[in-house]
Amino acid sequence: MNVTPSAPVKAASVSATLNAWFVANARDLPWRRDGFGAWGILVSEFMLQQTPVNRVIPRLEEWLARWPTPASLAAVPPSEAVRAWSSLGYPRRALWLHAAAVQITQLHGGVVPSDVDDLLALTGIGDYTARAVAAFAYGHRHPVVDTNTRRVIARAIAGAGEPSPPNRGRDLDAMGALLPQSVHEAALFNAAIMELGAVVCTSRSPKCEVCPIRKCCAWRAAGYPEYTGIRKTVQKKFEGSDRQVRGLIMAELRSTHRSVTEAEIATLWPDAAQLQRALASLVADGLAISAEGGHTLPE
Repeated sequence: MNVTPSAPVKAASVSATLNAWFVANARDLPWRRDGFGAWGILVSEFMLQQTPVNRVIPRLEEWLARWPTPASLAAVPPSEAVRAWSSLGYPRRALWLHAAAVQITQLHGGVVPSDVDDLLALTGIGDYTARAVAAFAYGHRHPVVDTNTRRVIARAIAGAGEPSPPNRGRDLDAMGALLPQSVHEAALFNAAIMELGAVVCTSRSPKCEVCPIRKCCAWRAAGYPEYTGIRKTVQKKFEGSDRQVRGLIMAELRSTHRSVTEAEIATLWPDAAQLQRALASLVADGLAISAEGGHTLPE
């Protein structure tokens, strides 16, 4: 799918229009405020992976009040990070964030690096997070692409109802073709296009009537054709899944500082085989460790 703007004028028009809309309409989110800092932005990016904004904000504030620097998090055992993560889900992110804090403390003097390659070398940081921190914390000019960005570009530029499955090179090229040359405007546009996808150009119920770029949207101009390309795999339902069982075990491990016995774990789920499979996966992920009489969080 070719998602390159038809002309430079269109790219400039889209970015200028979206930036003006964003300045007037952006949600007041903690990580967008002046002086929030690179560490806070890094923590927010970890938390926002597959977790809604409204659940992240209170937990982020608690986290930064307890661990305002990478060094303060690195000084506590990984188990404390996992406990504090609590209901955010995907608790491996807590372990990765703790490991990244240790690396930042030991290798970068406690300062979150600004270089994308240095960020990518940290545990748990992929291409999106590295570019987001470099762009939003340090103002560097990089295309930053998330799910919302990809959806807006697919619709407004390519005329497709949904984006194709992620492709790093193609996605970065598509965003790079729209990115303003000004460093300030580029950082603003990265945030603006994400915001549009999050609150207006949503996946299921796009609010096209209030979209600031509706007049130049290729999908709208084509009559909103249905997407016929490859679709991403739909995640299985949570109820009854191994993810639910893992969550029950993790809640039990977080609830105490002692070893949780096998007998106590056995009461958490009726399917013994599924329970053991979930427990084994937690051990493999480093989220649970065998201890005398049972299992604990990693220390």
